[in-house]
Amino acid sequence: MGQDVDVTLKHTTVVLSTDGRDEQNETLAVEVPYKVALNDKNIGASMVLETGLEAFGVGFLFGQGYIQTAEQVKEVLVCNQGRIAVYADVDEADEPKEVIITSGCGGTGKISREMLEGAFDPLQEATITMDEVSEFIRSVLHGSDLGAETHCVHGCGLWAHGKMQAFYEDVGRHNAVDKIIGAILLGRVPTDGAVYTTGRLTSDMVLKCARMGIPIVMSRTSPSSLGLAIARRAGVTLVGYARPGRLNVFNAPERIKQG
Repeated sequence: MGQDVDVTLKHTTVVLSTDGRDEQNETLAVEVPYKVALNDKNIGASMVLETGLEAFGVGFLFGQGYIQTAEQVKEVLVCNQGRIAVYADVDEADEPKEVIITSGCGGTGKISREMLEGAFDPLQEATITMDEVSEFIRSVLHGSDLGAETHCVHGCGLWAHGKMQAFYEDVGRHNAVDKIIGAILLGRVPTDGAVYTTGRLTSDMVLKCARMGIPIVMSRTSPSSLGLAIARRAGVTLVGYARPGRLNVFNAPERIKQG
């Protein structure tokens, strides 16, 4: 769950107000462009926080429709030149996948059309208690000092079997979710649990979790109408405005237990 490298830099800003002029030290999150390659063929690129890059590369390819199962992933190499090389036992794609640009900021949220269409496989089954939800939310919100220092990153965690199994941060909410998806595909964490994100639950966010089989998806903020529609199709428990002790459950509340 730790950071791979120093992902912040310091900057002095000029603060102007009706009381005059002052200086203030700020901490900035460092976003870096990374290309993602599958079997030495470049597939795409994204601006990312340099943490959890192996997981991000695999999760990114899952969202693009190139990787479907953990068994397909053979090796992941992160290169110093801003490249994540994923080697997987998949059919070589001569033509690019047809993708849909989602509501991810800057057009960086993309999902394959084939991921959006078609029936869903059964989800993994899991429940979570209200007490666990409260502990989970606090664990994500206080997972590192980076959010409080920069006010520029989203956090995403996975809770399963009574504890938080994984936590990632990124400048993009969809990137943070991709890191969780990648960690699952790399066999580092289980699927039968709950995801909590500080970002809103738009179609791409809910869809990737549903396709991965994650049964409970929660957010500090709200879902979109299409995010809710996908949750209903897949049977996902969808929770918005999640706070310790209080949840707005938009779909399938039966997986949330009192206690």
